[in-house]
Amino acid sequence: MCGIVAAVADRNIVSVLLEGLRRLEYRGYDSAGLALVNETGLHRLRAVGRVAELAAQAEESLVAGETGVAHTRWATHGAPCERNAHPHISKGLAVVHNGIIENHEALRQRLKEDGYVFTSETDTEVVAHLIAAELEKTVDFFSAVRAAIAQLQGAYAIAVLRESEPGRVIVAREGSPLLLGVSPGGNYAASDASALLQVTRRIVYLENGDCAELTRTGYRITRVDGTPVIHPEVESHLSADAVELGQYRHYMQKEIFEQPVALSNTLEMLSTARSIQPGLFGADCEAVLRDIRQVLIVACGTSYHAGMVARYWIEALAGIPCNVEVASEYRYRESVADPQTLVVTLSQSGETADTLAALQHAKSLGMKHTLCICNVPESSLVRENALRFITRAGPEIGVASTKAFTTQLAALYLLTLILAKLRGRLSPETEAAELQHLRHLPIAVARVLELEPQIRVWAERFAGKQDALFLGRGRHYPIALEGALKLKEITYIHAEAYPAGELKHGPLALVDKDMPVIAVAPNDVLLEKLKSNLQEVRARGGELYVFADSDSEISMSEGMHLLRLPEHYGQLSALLHVVPLQLLAYHVALVRGTDVDKPRNLAKSVTVE
Repeated sequence: MCGIVAAVADRNIVSVLLEGLRRLEYRGYDSAGLALVNETGLHRLRAVGRVAELAAQAEESLVAGETGVAHTRWATHGAPCERNAHPHISKGLAVVHNGIIENHEALRQRLKEDGYVFTSETDTEVVAHLIAAELEKTVDFFSAVRAAIAQLQGAYAIAVLRESEPGRVIVAREGSPLLLGVSPGGNYAASDASALLQVTRRIVYLENGDCAELTRTGYRITRVDGTPVIHPEVESHLSADAVELGQYRHYMQKEIFEQPVALSNTLEMLSTARSIQPGLFGADCEAVLRDIRQVLIVACGTSYHAGMVARYWIEALAGIPCNVEVASEYRYRESVADPQTLVVTLSQSGETADTLAALQHAKSLGMKHTLCICNVPESSLVRENALRFITRAGPEIGVASTKAFTTQLAALYLLTLILAKLRGRLSPETEAAELQHLRHLPIAVARVLELEPQIRVWAERFAGKQDALFLGRGRHYPIALEGALKLKEITYIHAEAYPAGELKHGPLALVDKDMPVIAVAPNDVLLEKLKSNLQEVRARGGELYVFADSDSEISMSEGMHLLRLPEHYGQLSALLHVVPLQLLAYHVALVRGTDVDKPRNLAKSVTVE
């Protein structure tokens, strides 16, 4: 959510700022702006809408400068409009900010009493005025910023420049991601390394409580109290090509079709392995996993659905009790803690605020055994966990998660097998068979992707609908939830998902000829039960769209549209069945003409509550 780019260089940095913002568009935003300092003073441009509109303003105004900050805003305090767009200005300062300042109202009142005039509804303008107020007490810019942020409560990443000090930018981080980019021609800051690949691969990751001063020739980092700190410079291995569309029409389409490669990369360590080793999750993993009595999975959104699937696996195959919690609920409810719990956190970005807070809450309750599954190795979540598994899905730009979900599932299944093995529930013969299934998984997913032409036909029928109901049973109920989420995210069709056995307990009242019902129907022990549920839908005139396995005994009939997946995949069939649901949502969105990669009101990386 929101994005920051800042630069101090020996050349005009307008194009760097704008390109950085374009690379951060996937995070979600509703307005954009930039501020520059040059020989004629401080200049600010702001636009509601896309970065392209800001770029047009910059081209028309011919603005230029060697020091600047830029921002994409996702509205929290105040409506999306120009007066609320960043940067915010106070007495020659320009500030951009990600996050939420929880005590902004008290600070606003105090600043108003001191004579500061507010022109926006944002919490960010408080930061600008607060730094200005501190500069009345000290001549040092860096000290004033540190003194101001010491008064803030909440989460923030900020970047500040000062009209009277060109060639200098101050940044700070608490809760929201921020990193530095280092190069011979200047120094930079951004919310995400992808924004800086155009100028450097040398990255310094800031920690919570860090402040940094950037100049053309260097940088220094301190804590809020001024204590100097040093963090290592690392080289980003993120490929610039990985965040380009290439031959695809949308990032979501690209990422759906990248799933075979993403799974292959994530499971690469198994390509020649003869056994599954706990060390895949960290050097101390075996000792930790032998000590635990239960598993707690904490996540949000799509990652939460992955955790729900894993619960079926962990309890059935490893015989360990497993609970799955929505992070934003878990962190605020009173729960019973068991120190012998493995707390598993899932996140694509590793910066999800509620998941990070839930992890800290679990630790505060005495649950020290923590493990994360994440797609970004340098993220906050990875740094907060001793045990971790990095999914190698590559950058996921589309807001609606696809390849991050399937690679999380693969990692969770691998964790399940390790737990089962350590408890003597995985025979050598079964282990060999499971290894083979995992190695074949990318091929199996690639075959499912070949169903796209048939799904495109279904999408045409769906496009005019306003509601949809998804059904699944067992470990495929979370897959139904994920299918409904994808449809509502990018098509704006109201979609719900239910365990099929719950149909008679309420949802059946909604079924008629205008309510399409999508069923996930693998050939498992619950298939006959599910078939009875489908007949209940047909008896009420409902139209069925069924995703079945190749050997499922389901026949097509009037009002029953059937699509067969190429093969049945046992416990791992959830990974195969979610792919056509992703494709269905994508193609319905195309027909409806919605913004596939940047759906309204949503953000990719949810870094605030």
